[in-house]
Amino acid sequence: MRKDIYFDNFFGPGWPDINELEPYFLAPKGKEWFYTGGNDSGSLRIEGIDGTEHLHRLKGRKDIKLSMYGNPELGVLMQYSLVGGAPRQDWFSKGDMSKLKTWVRSLHDTPLPIGLFIPFAEAWKAVKEFMETEGQFPKSIEWIKGANLPEGTFPDP
Repeated sequence: MRKDIYFDNFFGPGWPDINELEPYFLAPKGKEWFYTGGNDSGSLRIEGIDGTEHLHRLKGRKDIKLSMYGNPELGVLMQYSLVGGAPRQDWFSKGDMSKLKTWVRSLHDTPLPIGLFIPFAEAWKAVKEFMETEGQFPKSIEWIKGANLPEGTFPDP
């Protein structure tokens, strides 16, 4: 099993100490996240779960990825993905679902549904749990399965 990170100035392999990520989520209002370098997204990955680390990513290796998209006003949109070995499965953080068909553009100009953003402090609970449990599905926040989202939730950029 291999851990990897892509988050602000942290680049894998490996994960930093959990305390190094906490300020991105629990800083004073307006100081959360990272906004340097033209990027507003990050991820934590575990490659090769269930003894598949020796396999190629397209030939049976199973991976877990926790993706995060930050916005200074809205908080964080989180995506937990299981990839490989079976059809891809995705879960998304569940925010104000009445705003699912309203979007904000990421710094990469990707439309993201406002209804899937949660506050920074809530997102931290999931990140911390993910790291402490070696990639287990975080139960500290509410999720919605990607297959249960209405069509058009993620429109073409």
